[in-house]
Amino acid sequence: MSQQLELRAIVDEELAGARLDQALAALFPDYSRSRIKEWILGECVRLDGELKVKPREKVIGGEEIVLNTVLEDVVEAQAENIDLDIVYEDDDILVINKPINMVVHPGAGNPSGTVLNALLYRYPSISEVPRAGIVHRLDKDTSGLMVVAKTLPAQTHLVEALQKREITREYEAIVTGTMTAGGLVDEPIGRHPTKRTHMAVVATGKPAVTHYRVAEKFRQHTRIRLRLESGRTHQIRVHMAHIGHALLGDQTYGRLRLPKGASEELIAAMRGFQRQALHAVMLRLAHPITGEEMEWHAAVPQDMLDIAEALRVDHKLNPDLG
Repeated sequence: MSQQLELRAIVDEELAGARLDQALAALFPDYSRSRIKEWILGECVRLDGELKVKPREKVIGGEEIVLNTVLEDVVEAQAENIDLDIVYEDDDILVINKPINMVVHPGAGNPSGTVLNALLYRYPSISEVPRAGIVHRLDKDTSGLMVVAKTLPAQTHLVEALQKREITREYEAIVTGTMTAGGLVDEPIGRHPTKRTHMAVVATGKPAVTHYRVAEKFRQHTRIRLRLESGRTHQIRVHMAHIGHALLGDQTYGRLRLPKGASEELIAAMRGFQRQALHAVMLRLAHPITGEEMEWHAAVPQDMLDIAEALRVDHKLNPDLG
């Protein structure tokens, strides 16, 4: 469902000489300048009745502003009584620790049982916020921390902070192969040219940067920490596969690689690990309303601890096998 939005204001004399987009950002602080610029370019803004105006146009003060637009993505999904692991909550935001096997947003094949359905039940007013306040997503089988905006001003500021790379997200993962040192992957990501449900490193993709460092080495696997600068779909999974270190358990971008001479116990554990070994372990941001620096941590889930311990035991029992 869409929501019609009409805003009216008179340009304050103190804004004389400012660009139109700057003036509107001051007059309507609930919306980011990038969103306001899109509205101006989309001919949604009238300045003293004039429609064809430009973001850089200077204002003199006293003009009448009329903004008419449509807010998309006002949520139509059904509210469902689903438990959420809430790490932090105030009037503006909440941070949740998403479990594995939970989809963030309804889509084809997953119309219910999602984080969004749960948010609508717990916070009915969040239906008025685009995407029910969801600022960034985690894959179904990726666990960990997510921030959600409870109000439109909070969502606007969080989206802007994410675009400016002012939100820090760190992940823990187990990858195939032995890494000798950390590094970064700076490669664009877009739709796979032939597999439309997959993402890939492609020249025409959007910029994507992933930093990683080694946390622990096993015989033929490595436990790593990663930090995202951007937030492309499947970014960590695609980037790690691109450099030859696909995530353990990734059914889409990797394949099962058993260590030489692996015990029956380890083989069973690895074959039984049916999701990518990826967990959003840390989230740091400036509160969208108060500006306070905040940081949260989520413990690595038991299934990842168990598979890491199985690889650790294997490494101790077979130190000479590569």
